[in-house]
Amino acid sequence: MGFVKFMAQRMPKNAPEVQKFVEVKEVRDGVVITKDNTLRAVCICSSINFDLLSADEQEAVVARFQEFLNSLDFPLQIIIASRHFNIENYLNQIKELEKKQTNELLRVQTSEYINFVQSFVEFANIMNKSFYVVVPFRMVESREEDFLSKFKTIVSAKKPKATKFEQEKLRQYKTQLNQRVNLMIEGLQGLGVKTVPLNDEQLTELYYEFYNIEK
Repeated sequence: MGFVKFMAQRMPKNAPEVQKFVEVKEVRDGVVITKDNTLRAVCICSSINFDLLSADEQEAVVARFQEFLNSLDFPLQIIIASRHFNIENYLNQIKELEKKQTNELLRVQTSEYINFVQSFVEFANIMNKSFYVVVPFRMVESREEDFLSKFKTIVSAKKPKATKFEQEKLRQYKTQLNQRVNLMIEGLQGLGVKTVPLNDEQLTELYYEFYNIEK
């Protein structure tokens, strides 16, 4: 299913205007293609607990991160997504166990446990944080294009209905994008941060969550 069709089906019926702000034209082969024909790869990253490190370790991490940034010749976008911790599925499973519980004492204890978890999560305002790095690549950055090709690309990107990528061109640009992604992954590994590129399904779900106003 195409990204635009997926968004149209999943978006609330009372929010059609939201789709106007969705800059994604297509998700293909692990790459996001925007309306201005820019390619983007999105990677999810692990985290490190900086506060638990010693002062020397913190200085070393900051220095390595600075070296990593200075080694790049392309921009990166770092996204921290904070959402309320969702325990609905977990609580539903516990409630099903409560219904099947034949021991009255255990049933009461299960019910009290459910109430405790619900109250604790609401009171503590627990947030679930996810970390992403977005690596872009514009077609006009390709060194294999001459000036006329670059000019045509810029002009076509301004048109309301831009033509789809040719498969061969997409492979060419994706190869250069992947080189950037691999460089970024290697750099973050030196900081102890694991990085994994998102596939088509994960990208579609991620962008849907970002644009879903009911979330």
